[in-house]
Amino acid sequence: MTAAYTLYAKPGFAATTIERLCSEARISNRAFYECFGGREELLQALHERCVEESLAVVAKALQEAPSTLDGRVKAGIRAYIEFATADWRRARIMHLEVRRSGDVLTASRQRAVDSFARLVEEASADFPQARSLNRRLVALGAIGALQELLIEWILADEQPGIDELVEVAVHIFIRGLSAS
Repeated sequence: MTAAYTLYAKPGFAATTIERLCSEARISNRAFYECFGGREELLQALHERCVEESLAVVAKALQEAPSTLDGRVKAGIRAYIEFATADWRRARIMHLEVRRSGDVLTASRQRAVDSFARLVEEASADFPQARSLNRRLVALGAIGALQELLIEWILADEQPGIDELVEVAVHIFIRGLSAS
């Protein structure tokens, strides 16, 4: 898994063969197939691990956040962005390779988006200003925007700063959730 974590991040899923994975991990092809049905299954396992870890980080941040809509949004977004960007490989797998892999991660990606959308819905449920719109649709739109901000962070020649990413994402989430 460690070899795949690095290779799937760069040079990327499409460019990483099983032979290269096994060589990097210093295992035989047979040993690989005793653990995984193929490189797609390994990518899914890596993606799901990253998602589970990030969900836990965000849920903890939301629990510890001030009990205001702004406080929860800021805490959740900062926790997610800092977690995703703390390791470039994680950011690439969760936001770039998940798209580049085609149909391989479609179901896994949808489960992740749904889980994060539920977190946003739950975190905003107690606030009257967040009730006028369909919170699920707002959450999905804001999550999509956050993903694009992180793709920009990954691919930009001059990466935006983490504080700037947080500021923009918080603005998008708050404006979406506070709209009437």
